[in-house]
Amino acid sequence: MAEYFEIVDEQDRVIGKALRSECHGNPSLVHRVAHVLVVNSQGTLLLQKRSSDKDIQPGKWDTSVGGHLNIGEDYETAAHREMKEELGIEGEGLRFLYAYALRNPVESENVRTYLCRYDGKIAFDPVEISEVRHWTMDKIEKSIGTGIFTPNFEEEYGYYKEYLRSHG
Repeated sequence: MAEYFEIVDEQDRVIGKALRSECHGNPSLVHRVAHVLVVNSQGTLLLQKRSSDKDIQPGKWDTSVGGHLNIGEDYETAAHREMKEELGIEGEGLRFLYAYALRNPVESENVRTYLCRYDGKIAFDPVEISEVRHWTMDKIEKSIGTGIFTPNFEEEYGYYKEYLRSHG
């Protein structure tokens, strides 16, 4: 079944829609994405390893949760939906952290990132994800630039570190 994304302008206003397949590979088609960083009580960050069948960055470690907004959906609703679909987490509170524009030669996304504090069970979707693991900040720092993370996660991680620096 064809999957459509809302196309937005630089102010994040909807200006149309396009097929997923058109958006990935055409950076002029800016679309919306919600991310969730899942952090446990020890302060480690849950990362997911993308399935080898993914069309973008297969087999690489990525943000805890990331997903495109459905037509007419807001960012927070998408974050909750994706958290349930990808990790089996539902009913947990989210805190908005920051928004940023991700631009690269493959795609252009307007991203809003949320934080979820969670120590419960993870039931990940094996079609989308091959593995999940909690990472310390130190382990992430040592692995940046080695090619095991998606470039998108490495960019996200920079925003997350800046958020932590500025918010104590």
